[in-house]
Amino acid sequence: MNKDQAKGKLDQAKGTAKKAWGKLTDDDAKKAEGSKDKLHGAVQEKYGDAKAAIAKKVDKVR
Repeated sequence: MNKDQAKGKLDQAKGTAKKAWGKLTDDDAKKAEGSKDKLHGAVQEKYGDAKAAIAKKVDKVR
């Protein structure tokens, strides 16, 4: 596991926390931000890319 993959796991955890906080406070923007962070973290963990490269890949799919 490289540094970017470890950061991906951390980003997933942050995304989960943001999503839970958004649900608790009824903040739709925070829930969406948490989902986005979780997705970026999952891709980063799987492929080991830097966050900027992942953002490009995710944005290209949309």
